Amino acid sequence: MTDADAIDEDLYRRTKQLLEPGEIRLNGAIVHTEYDGSDEIEMMETTIEVGELIAAGAGHDPRDTFVYSGSDDPEFASNQHQGLTLDGEEFVWECQQLLREGSFDLVFYYEASADHEGILADVEAAGYEVTGVEGE
Repeated sequence: MTDADAIDEDLYRRTKQLLEPGEIRLNGAIVHTEYDGSDEIEMMETTIEVGELIAAGAGHDPRDTFVYSGSDDPEFASNQHQGLTLDGEEFVWECQQLLREGSFDLVFYYEASADHEGILADVEAAGYEVTGVEGE
């Protein structure tokens, strides 16, 4: 899905702003779900599954990555997670689980060098509705 297909223009715009040039060039993916606050386990499983797809699209073996969660660090939000490499704890992806109109959208960021189109296709093939967001 591209920006022309974005379901929530405000969320797309905010995600795009977070991708603005910084130390690392980033792209993003917004995974739209029907999960509410009672679906915490399913939401975390989806975060991990999509994170593994991003890791693969970024050239990492998903088995060589782990999830560092907000509950592990007081400087993180409780619904913020990072995928890091086992060797060196290098950044692979970040996810923020955002409650929007009663359900959660999972907003992922990852290095622009990853296969953006391939990641979006893999997320869709896994059965999720996804909107891609390209950084500058």
